[in-house]
Amino acid sequence: MPDILHTFTIAAPAADIYRALTDQQGLAAWWTEQTTAEAGLGARLIFDFGQRYHNAMTVVDLVPGVRVAWHIDEAHPEWVGTLVTFDLEPDGEVTRLRFGHRDWREATDFYASCNFQWGRYMESLRSYCETGVGRPWRAETEILD
Repeated sequence: MPDILHTFTIAAPAADIYRALTDQQGLAAWWTEQTTAEAGLGARLIFDFGQRYHNAMTVVDLVPGVRVAWHIDEAHPEWVGTLVTFDLEPDGEVTRLRFGHRDWREATDFYASCNFQWGRYMESLRSYCETGVGRPWRAETEILD
């Protein structure tokens, strides 16, 4: 099964990045403004991209400042049953983030498009954590490929 993987550093403490991955305001600031997020293990997360995409996930792993993982329950058929992971590792003045969107059934054109989009949103997460300003999806200004 193919995985989408991105590894990069963010000039911010792991605790700040963890908050951006677990708090509704943080998630809406870097991924999609149409976010509804509960807190804690087993919490339900909803990420909508206008009428085109609806993603519902369950938080399946939380280690404060270290790891966040979501199981995808409702989404595009190729996403259902996959796992999104964020592993954080302090490295001097920065935090190394290892992102994964795991357990895809096959590497399709949609997989390739999502790989590109995840890279874009990882840059948005980095910007949000470093400057306080991310570049989330906004219904009135953006179109998804």
